[in-house]
Amino acid sequence: MSRYEETYQAWQNDPEAFWAKAGEQIDWFTPATAVFNPESGVYGRWFDGATCNTCYNCVDRHVEAGHGSRTALIYDSPVTGSQASFTYAEMQRQVGALASVLRGLGVTKGDRVVIYMPMVAEAIFAMLACARLGAVHSVVFGGFAAQELATRIDDAAPHVVISASCGIEPGRVISYKPLLDEAISLSQNKPEHCVILQRETHTCALTEPRDIDYASAVGAAIAAGESTECVPVAATDPLYILYTSGTTGQPKGVVRDNGGHMAALKWTMEHHYGVAPGEVFWAASDVGWVVGHSYICYGPLLHGATTLVYEGKPVGTPDAGAFWRVLQDHKVAAMFGAPTAFRAIKKVDPTGALIAEYDLSHFRTLFLAGERSDPATVEWLQDKLDRPVIDHWWQTELGWPMSGNPVGLGAFEVKPGSPGKPMPGYDIRVLDDEGHAVSPGTLGNIVCKLPLPPSGFPTLWNAPDRFISSYMTEYPGFYATSDAGIIDEDGYVFIMARTDDIINVAGHRLSTGAMEEVIAQHPDIAECAVVGKADPLKGQMPLGLFVTNDGADRDEVELERELVQLVRAKIGAVAAFKHALEVKRLPKTRSGKVLRGTVQKIADGASFKMPAAIDDPDILDEITAALSARSLIGTMT
Repeated sequence: MSRYEETYQAWQNDPEAFWAKAGEQIDWFTPATAVFNPESGVYGRWFDGATCNTCYNCVDRHVEAGHGSRTALIYDSPVTGSQASFTYAEMQRQVGALASVLRGLGVTKGDRVVIYMPMVAEAIFAMLACARLGAVHSVVFGGFAAQELATRIDDAAPHVVISASCGIEPGRVISYKPLLDEAISLSQNKPEHCVILQRETHTCALTEPRDIDYASAVGAAIAAGESTECVPVAATDPLYILYTSGTTGQPKGVVRDNGGHMAALKWTMEHHYGVAPGEVFWAASDVGWVVGHSYICYGPLLHGATTLVYEGKPVGTPDAGAFWRVLQDHKVAAMFGAPTAFRAIKKVDPTGALIAEYDLSHFRTLFLAGERSDPATVEWLQDKLDRPVIDHWWQTELGWPMSGNPVGLGAFEVKPGSPGKPMPGYDIRVLDDEGHAVSPGTLGNIVCKLPLPPSGFPTLWNAPDRFISSYMTEYPGFYATSDAGIIDEDGYVFIMARTDDIINVAGHRLSTGAMEEVIAQHPDIAECAVVGKADPLKGQMPLGLFVTNDGADRDEVELERELVQLVRAKIGAVAAFKHALEVKRLPKTRSGKVLRGTVQKIADGASFKMPAAIDDPDILDEITAALSARSLIGTMT
């Protein structure tokens, strides 16, 4: 039986006592004077008055407790054919040495350090070394365009940048150093030093005396036995700045604190993900995104578990069995991945034949997040893996699951299409545009009653007014998620779309997510997207794009007719769904989110700026050509 209800009720009855107990799992240098101070910050601050250090809690305390020989990190890189593992004691040496190097370069408490790295173990060491010194790191997705990197450098004003010579992807090498050099030339705030990890696949020229060779400097520090102490910081001091994906113009840097962040993440590892210390947890994401921060770096290490850094893809490195191979080889207990990754696997291996080639006996649970998990994908995974497939929902701004199905509390019935129920700490409501509560099952704006729980962002970096106007003003007393959805009579949350993706067809508010859910049920469809296209008569009309499974040799016109009929049967004629266009690929960010807003602008014939986080810009040209061939740009009848 799930203990969810009693746990959620315990939080509702006494939030401070609930989080005080969670905070007992963290080692504090000095205790909090107030578990929650409602007078501090915009909506209050957690663990006010406490001092702590995140690196100490992730690394040193495990070594001191006698767990130094336990594996802390596994690096698996099919693109380079290499693997490595590091115990907690080895990680302590690596992180301490890098922290010593950074201190020698003048980095002190409160200074910013930008980390621009591929998926290598050193990226995690860099994050922890900053935390060790009380410095504030800002990780930028490796390979981001120079202009986008420059805006982040300007906003964060880093003392040092830690980078690598290159990133490696199937069939190509991305040289980071020229991008970094160009970004620094474009930025007003010039970092004093760059620490560069030279990779064997592709080395780069260093610009002396600015550039420091990572391996030489850290190797010398290790040989000399150099390290640093873990610098005490206030629980409310910033740990990191993370710029949200798709940022254009003025950067939008989410700030994460130290104390509340640790308490929340440590709680989730046991109670939400059901993972024990010493077990292997794999978040198949990137350190450039919030998932990489929370569940590749900090969460597993706070818990004393083993984290896995994977430098590869779900398909193509070498095939659609790549994920199953990693689960087998490293005895992964629980995995966290994006639905788009599994849709890519399903497209190539629709029968799941490759799963049977691997021993998954250690693997217990698959968690999905990062975008909406369509029921068709969830049901395919449940059928093929014969294991719990748990959807959950959260945001960069929050740092950990807002709704889910807590395996560590026994879990409860899964409803495909729903990311579960609100987690302790979150009082989720659905409001109409005027701010009034709607009845169960009614589509509206998803909000969360303030205060946010520990780990919720206290502000935006250098933009406190924007923090309030973007998140706290539209519905006073609530945090506006900018997601739309419903809460049903059983308390399950359904996230249907971003509020920008709710379309108005002849006065009817309709969810593009609901239409995508129907289209994805078709056996020949690998993935799809629906956007609202401007229409002079009805205001907006839905336009569908779809990708078929490999081996599905279907006539496009016939398949479009089937999809139109399917939406009409499931949603009704009110949806006015008439056009579904086959494309080779959907445009996505590197984290797997479909760029629906950009597709909508293309369909409307409107101008748009190339999204900073787009995975492959050429896809937009392909979609433009496909829409143009069907005369679906700028006009629709």
